[in-house]
Amino acid sequence: MSLATNPRRYVISFIFIAVASIMLLRLFFLQNFEPKYKILANDIAIYKKVVYPPRGVIIDRKGKTLLSNTPIYDLMITPRNVPKTLDTAELCAALDIDIPTYEAILGRVLVRNLDVRQSPFMDLLNEEQTARFQENAYKFPGFELVERNIRVYEKPIAGLVLGYIGEVSPEMLKKPRYQSYRQGDYTGLSGLELQYEEVLRGQRGVHYLERDKFNRPRDPYRNGELDSMEVSGRQLDLYLDMELQEYAEKLMANKIGSVVAIDPRTGGILTMVSSPTFDPNLLRGKERARNYSTLYREPTRPLFNRATQAMYPPGSTIKPFTGLVALNEGAITPNYGYPCGGSYGGCSRRIACEHHDAGHAANFRAALAHSCNSYFCHTFRLMVDYRKYASVKDGLQAWHDYYLSFAYGRQTGVDIPFEGKGLVPDTALYNKMYRGSWNSCTIVFVGMGQGELLLTPLQMANGMCIIANKGYYYTPHFVRAIGKNEKDTLLRKYQQKHVVLNIPDSTFTIVQQAMQDVVDHGTAAAARIDSVTVCAKTGTAENKAIVNGEVIKMQNHSMFVAFAPRENPRIAIAVAIENAGFGATWAAPIAALLMEKYLKDSISAKRKPVEEKMLKANLINKYVYTIDSVNRLRDLRIYNAKVERKRIADSTGRAQDSILYNRWIRHHLRPRSSK
Repeated sequence: MSLATNPRRYVISFIFIAVASIMLLRLFFLQNFEPKYKILANDIAIYKKVVYPPRGVIIDRKGKTLLSNTPIYDLMITPRNVPKTLDTAELCAALDIDIPTYEAILGRVLVRNLDVRQSPFMDLLNEEQTARFQENAYKFPGFELVERNIRVYEKPIAGLVLGYIGEVSPEMLKKPRYQSYRQGDYTGLSGLELQYEEVLRGQRGVHYLERDKFNRPRDPYRNGELDSMEVSGRQLDLYLDMELQEYAEKLMANKIGSVVAIDPRTGGILTMVSSPTFDPNLLRGKERARNYSTLYREPTRPLFNRATQAMYPPGSTIKPFTGLVALNEGAITPNYGYPCGGSYGGCSRRIACEHHDAGHAANFRAALAHSCNSYFCHTFRLMVDYRKYASVKDGLQAWHDYYLSFAYGRQTGVDIPFEGKGLVPDTALYNKMYRGSWNSCTIVFVGMGQGELLLTPLQMANGMCIIANKGYYYTPHFVRAIGKNEKDTLLRKYQQKHVVLNIPDSTFTIVQQAMQDVVDHGTAAAARIDSVTVCAKTGTAENKAIVNGEVIKMQNHSMFVAFAPRENPRIAIAVAIENAGFGATWAAPIAALLMEKYLKDSISAKRKPVEEKMLKANLINKYVYTIDSVNRLRDLRIYNAKVERKRIADSTGRAQDSILYNRWIRHHLRPRSSK
């Protein structure tokens, strides 16, 4: 048969011959010319040393170190290289463990990894263990010391912001992000450590060393020409101010809540506190797992970042935005007034107001300065019922779109993980809640910052940036530069200006003037700072808890938002203190102290008594512990019920599979009757 009559046969034969030739040539090349594979084949004589580089250092806005490294050793084992004649008693003595512990660790290693793979045997040896092992290392073939760098927090602050590292888990290794990791590697698990893992991690190196007659690694193999050098992680420069962070955490001690301060000019976060806080050094070293468990069980939830994840009714702190939207839409004018006599009765139910004196809501500025509930409830209704909209549903949707542009009801995009969205109610939500039958009176509480509206403290602080900047903001973020480079591509999204819906500067000016009135002769007198024009708004958010299915009225949350100076804003701040009462009593003084500390670098003598009061106050309500206990029992019951349902489903599935299998066997393998 010729090529012309059957070309396919010859083509296929040629392909097989070509592929086989390439594979043979490659094997020949690997065997004779590739030094690394020679090393693997000759592993007894050559030691492959993996070198882990130090993670990137993190510094604050003034160049002070927040997070650095210190060297320590892990003990690694390659089980196949451990001889049966190993003196386990001497090894255990060097490591200060007993033989049953040695056998248990070895068993876990063999179960988790193959016996040919180097695996962690003991992490983070102390100085004594390291010294004793190094003295007798030649007696323990199969065991190697690997130097690592563990994190050192220079001060016990900003634990939730900085985050912590830990060993990569088997589940994580299955994810694309961790394809280059192996068992025993460390990775960021929270905060900036997780968000910027690829930046901070660096690149591990591999050094090949020749062994001496005692099996100890000595000189570089082939003068190190096969080595791959480690690359240190890059440094992160933050906007965070270490001194301000430390001061804020002291002010928030023995309180449940959070503080967020941002530079409106850049979106850089100056301080972020979630209280109660914890010493981040607890989450490093051998005791990390135990300490994490202890912190997790703490009723005050120190591992929960209230600044980015807790969602609060903003209370009266939302009133500047209620007015801003209504002013821009033309639903009210700056001179619009409302005759409040101590309550709002426009919806056939009484909504209390803290003021009843005549003229306290004569215009927008006066109403905001006195935080008149009636004025802003009615203003919200005027907005959503405005004649330019076909229905209240269209009006609410327009209001909802404004709030989305303010980064409410969605993640701001801050550069730490697990941020919450908050909640801005829309037409779909109310249609679901009220089966499509609702009006502006149904949702009137939203105008005064209650009802279904929920914001995170980060969103509230970012909202102050918008008013301070008269209509724009930068995505809040911590990192100013990566490896001294402020133009790093990872930072571009944080340097883009976000302009909110077309609102003229004149409208923002009116709101700023009103917020200045709040401080100069309104509810936020506690926020006055000498020679600084402060714009602010106090808030007292109603707080309810559900215990055993019953709604319990709790002490109100103390809320406060501000920015300063008005003429050239340098700081925007939000403070939320749970179960503390009026915003003017607690949140406002704490915010004022922090603004003064940042703007003037010190606290004036006349404010020292206020500072002392804030530092000593203990505002943690005893009901927090009761509610936490009840909620944990509820969660445990839900979890157990879920596990039981899964067990029943699995059992039922196995039974059904068995029935189907038996039917198949009977049908296909039953004896055939003979004819």
